[in-house]
Amino acid sequence: MATILIVDDKKSFRFLLETHLASGGHATRSAACGEEALHLLKGETIDLVLSDLIMPGMDGIALLREVQRWAPHMPFLVLTAHGSIETAVAAMKEGAADYLLKPVHRDSLLLTVAKNLENARLRQRCSQMEDLFNQQYSFEHITSLVPAMGAVLNGARQVAGFPRTTVTLYGESGTGKEVLARAIHVASGCEPATFVPVNCAAIPEPFLESVLFGHVKGAFTGADSAREGKCRLALGGTLFLDEIGDMPLSLQAKLLRVLEERVFESVGSDTAQIADFRIIVATHRDLLELTDQGLFRTDLYYRLNVFPLTLPPLRERKEDIPCLVDQLLASLPVDRHAPGLQLTADALDTLIHHHWPGNVRELCNCLEYAVIISKGGPIRPEHLLLGRPGAVPTTVADDVVRLRFDFPRDTFSFDAVQERLLAWALEQSGGNKSAAARLLKASRKLFY
Repeated sequence: MATILIVDDKKSFRFLLETHLASGGHATRSAACGEEALHLLKGETIDLVLSDLIMPGMDGIALLREVQRWAPHMPFLVLTAHGSIETAVAAMKEGAADYLLKPVHRDSLLLTVAKNLENARLRQRCSQMEDLFNQQYSFEHITSLVPAMGAVLNGARQVAGFPRTTVTLYGESGTGKEVLARAIHVASGCEPATFVPVNCAAIPEPFLESVLFGHVKGAFTGADSAREGKCRLALGGTLFLDEIGDMPLSLQAKLLRVLEERVFESVGSDTAQIADFRIIVATHRDLLELTDQGLFRTDLYYRLNVFPLTLPPLRERKEDIPCLVDQLLASLPVDRHAPGLQLTADALDTLIHHHWPGNVRELCNCLEYAVIISKGGPIRPEHLLLGRPGAVPTTVADDVVRLRFDFPRDTFSFDAVQERLLAWALEQSGGNKSAAARLLKASRKLFY
């Protein structure tokens, strides 16, 4: 149910609209003039305004301008007679959401109101999603205590102010290259929807050109309809080409043209389209080495390498692990089931001493696994899945128990091994101390 403000100088017409809207389940407020309507708007919660255009004093257009100044997202519908459609069009140009012709029919009124309320709801939700996107991918959420990473972030912030400068991100898989690319996109002031990622290694070579540039109907066998490419979707924003080192040589020449001439063409079309977007590329490979091997065009390498940034691996920025852990735990979808979830000092120490071949992505996966396994309690070393899946102790058969415990050298001791074994037995027994003691053929007192 919505609350709708009716503004009309004729009392009988206001009563008619109130009756129609009430039959549709809506609450109503009424005003006889624009000044009275503004007073109600500022004192009550109103979801939509339905106003006549011709009124003494402040007319509908003047009221619309005031409402837009005070509540710019408020749906504003105007009422007009058949002979005054021009004024309704003028109101639409001023920002009115829709108009209704007098005399107003009940069904038409309810349908128009419902449509505009739904549009307002969708706009509000879209705005909230954009705010969430901008907040999630802002530079404020990427911090580092390591000078090398700090230099990367400073460079990224600077290049964000130049929305057509090409950026190349180097770094091992899982270091956060796409996260940094999104942060540059957000800081450039672009719309969230215009960040368009393409993984060049994940799309088969015969289809990659069509995915990037689109195609017209009949361009090739099976092209039964036209298709917009990623380049067109990225207009006004950012085209992010991940794993650029895996792009086929046949396409590299076409990408070079996009970079040099700032135009592209759909497959099967001779019409050039303006490439009004930034290109950010990312790779875990050495592009210069690929040029020496003849696998990457030298001219494209130098055209891409306008603003290179190299993200250090996690093993070279272990000072950041405590902060990363806090951020990742707060962002995990399972965290809402375990508010205030924290790692023990031993667990954090284990994370700091791990080599992290999978970098930040591996850390995120490790924490998500630990949150689930710990069942909302403190995360201990035995909850951390590090290395191969076989690195955690598991019972593999009724008559065989295989255990593998990994410890940093400086924390290894008999007590640490015993604590890990007891924790494993409790986990296997669902927290039942008696069952855990039977599993270890030991005294229940050990668990106290």
